[in-house]
Parts: sequence; C-alpha cells; structure tokens
Amino acid sequence: MDELTAPPSRNWAIGVRRTRRSHTRQEGAPRAPGAASTTRSTARTYQARLIVTDTLVIIAAVALACASWFGLDSQRASPTSSAEFLGVGLLVVIAWACGLSVFQTRERYVLAFGATEYKRIISTTTTTFGVLAIAFLVAQMTASRWFFLVALPVGLVGLVVSRWGWRKWLAGRQESTRSLSRAIVVGRPHDVEQIVSQMTTTMSAAYTISGIVVPLDTEVSPGFAGDVAVAADLARSAAFAKELGVDAVIVVGQPGESADFIRDLAWQLEGSSAHLILAMNLMNIAGPRIHFRPVDGMPLMHVELPQFEGMKHVLKRVLDVVCSGTAMLLLSPVFLVIAWLVRRGGDGGAIFTQERVGQNGSTFQIYKFRSMVPNATQMLEQLADQNEGSGALFKLRDDPRVTPVGRYLRKYSLDELPQLWNVFIGDMSLVGPRPPLPHEVLGYDHHVQRRLYIKPGLTGMWQINGRSDLSWEESVRLDLYYVENWSVIGDLVIMWRTLRVLIKPVGAY
Repeated sequence: MDELTAPPSRNWAIGVRRTRRSHTRQEGAPRAPGAASTTRSTARTYQARLIVTDTLVIIAAVALACASWFGLDSQRASPTSSAEFLGVGLLVVIAWACGLSVFQTRERYVLAFGATEYKRIISTTTTTFGVLAIAFLVAQMTASRWFFLVALPVGLVGLVVSRWGWRKWLAGRQESTRSLSRAIVVGRPHDVEQIVSQMTTTMSAAYTISGIVVPLDTEVSPGFAGDVAVAADLARSAAFAKELGVDAVIVVGQPGESADFIRDLAWQLEGSSAHLILAMNLMNIAGPRIHFRPVDGMPLMHVELPQFEGMKHVLKRVLDVVCSGTAMLLLSPVFLVIAWLVRRGGDGGAIFTQERVGQNGSTFQIYKFRSMVPNATQMLEQLADQNEGSGALFKLRDDPRVTPVGRYLRKYSLDELPQLWNVFIGDMSLVGPRPPLPHEVLGYDHHVQRRLYIKPGLTGMWQINGRSDLSWEESVRLDLYYVENWSVIGDLVIMWRTLRVLIKPVGAY
C-alpha cells in the first residue's frame, strides 16, 4: 500500500454465507453471468469515461498554453510560426493521450484504490514530456517552452484531480453497481476474513467479493454471514472462479499443504478472464517498504525495517517548522477571537496546559484552548464510572465538564490550534501518534511502547479514521502502523484528509 491513509481494518463489513461444509456443496457453485456482465459493463463504461475526461483535460491544458503564447508573444507570432505552434500543440495532445493508454493508466487493477493510478499518470506525463523535450530540442522549437510552462503543470493537476473525482463518484454509487471487478478469495478462514474485511473497507469500489474458498472441513467465524458463495475445496478454486465468472482470484497466504498450490492454480486459470492476485500476510507493512528481487526463478521479497532517524526525519522537521510557523502567522486573528470567546464563556484562562509524553518517553507541556470548566480535573474522579472510552482512554460523549464554547471548539478541533506552538518548538510534529498522558503510558503493553518512537502529532491516523469513535485496540493499531510506515508524502495526504474531517467532523466530542 502506498498511502498511509488506508491501513488494514478489522471491522467485518462484508459477510460470507455460513453453510454446512459438505461434499454436496463442493459439487458446484451458482453461476452468476448477470453479475459478471454487470461488473464488466461497469468497468468498460468507467474506462470510457476516463478516456473522455483525460482527453478533455489534455486539450484544455494545451489550449491554455496556446492562448498564453498568442496573448504574450503575439507581436512575435507570424502566420508561419503560429501554424507551427498549433501543430506542436496537436502533437502534444496526441502524444500525451496515447501515452496514458500505452502506460496502462486505465487498467482495472490500478483503478479506484491506492496510489498506483496517480503514480502512473505522473510517470506517464513526465516520460511523455521528456521525450517531447528531446524532440523539440533537436528540432529547435523554442516556442514549445509554453507547453512545458503551462500545459504540463495544469494538465497534470487536472488529470489527478479528475481521477480523484471519478473515484469519489464511483464510491458514492450503490454498492451493487459500483465495483469494477468481481473476485473470489482463497485461503484459510482466518486469513480470508481479514482480507475480505480490509478490501471491503478500502477497496470496495474496485472489487466485489463474490465467493470464498476454504480448505475442507473448516468453518468461517460465526456471524460472518451474507450472500457470498462458499466452496470448501481448495482443489476446485479455479473451477469455482470460472463458474462464478469472476475477474480475479485472490490467494491469501499459503492455503494449501502443497508448496505448488499457487503454481498449479495459475496453470488452471490459464484461458480464463481471471487474474491471479497474491495477498501477503504483512498487514502492517506499507507497499513502499516491500521490494521483490527475483533470483534464479525465486521471487525473493525484501522488507525494509523502519527507520527512526535520517534525512527523511530532517525533512519532516523542516516541514513542521515551515507549516506551523506559517499557520500561526495566518491564524493569529483566529487565535485572538477564540481566546476572547473562551474567556467570555466563563472563569479561567483561555489556554489550558497539560503534561503529555513525547518521543522516547520525554514529557512536555501541551497547549490547548480551554474547553472545560476550571475544576475539570477534580470532577474526573466523580465521572470515572461513566467512562465510555476503551483501554487507557477516558471519553464521555456528553461530558458535563465541557463548556458550551468548548463543545463547539472540540467538534471542529479548534481547541487543538495552540499545539502549533508545540510543533514549532519541536515537542510535537504536524502528523504523528496521539500524544498520550503519563498514566496512559504506564499502562502500555510492551508493543504499544513503539508509539513513542517518534514525536506525537497534531493530527494523525486516529484523527482521520474516527477519533473518539475508535476502540483502544484500533487506535493503537493505527498509531503503530503510522510509526513504522510514515513518509513525507503520506503526511501531506493525512493533512489534506484532516481538513476534510474538520469540515465534516466524525468522533469529535
């Protein structure tokens, strides 16, 4: 996985019909030609729309470059040079549009989830313009610089934004008609449940799970039920896929006893329309840390260990200082208004300070706009039996200690703004795990201590995935995932998603 914003989830969101495993069930599975044709029709229609949108974006970007050239260089433009410039523009349109097809930016297996689709658009665009730059240099076409100055950045942004918009549109359709492909999942029950849950949460627009295949005499978990077809014979995986007419067979782990199971399955799928997809049991490791290195026919997988120091941490610190300093400068009027509202809403100061635990167990004073009554700490003991949080967290949806102004500030996370100063001075980072209280850290299990390997964040995975609605286990899992897989690009994505969450708050109380 390339984006930190879509980690594995353990919330069972799709079911499998729980049937008694018997040899009569293994004799066949219900055919679903209608469903297969529906998904393929949806995929073809979606790809056709992408072709139209991509072409329009490219034409608009090139047209803008032409308009800029004619507007700014009109005195130097002769009929001959104008015709030459328009011809170059047409060449750019054709090369760019063909490049998006040649480099398979609209293949079903890269659409609707993950960062691969965006990466292909960016790499295709840069490659296409690199080739064009060489051609224009050889031909000494100096006017072509306008296409690099205008069409390239405008078109690239337009392509990425349009693909993002189509993803949103696809995800918003009815579940029965939005997926681009149908798949079956093959593996042991526990592994199947995990991958089905994850795909339903993060890849529902790309795949509909039409069936599962588990070993003989095994059962899926009680309650994991629905309308998904089930087969209990790994030997019939390929036949099951053909009968259902699916587009992909997803194999989780090593479901069979034989080491040749996956090879044999690939052979059996030859001639069908189904792709074979292997899902590794590396649920908490992001894609960029995984590299394949074939050696003498063996596909060796290299997993990079997480790094907690080095140049990318320097870049993270630079980003923290620049962004937090700029934000404090721009938001200073907002700070003054909020401080006035807090002071006007009751006794006590506008700023609340509290000891929190930072990187490597060091403590620091966190700053927040006061959202509770001054004696909130003393009232905590009286409310302990009403705790709605889990694990070491205390949460109360209708906390009587929260002031009317504070309730509004909490809903939109405005009470967290003073933490920009904590980021600026180095106690915190813009993105990171939730900053814990000292008594919470005392109750940490050994593996949870890994949350303290990097600086806590003003926002993070917990902020964009439900905040207080998350269970303690889910909050820990998200934080640990971030600690081991963070990247500067991932931080930028989380910050962008945080802005969306602030507009439509979830789990903030």
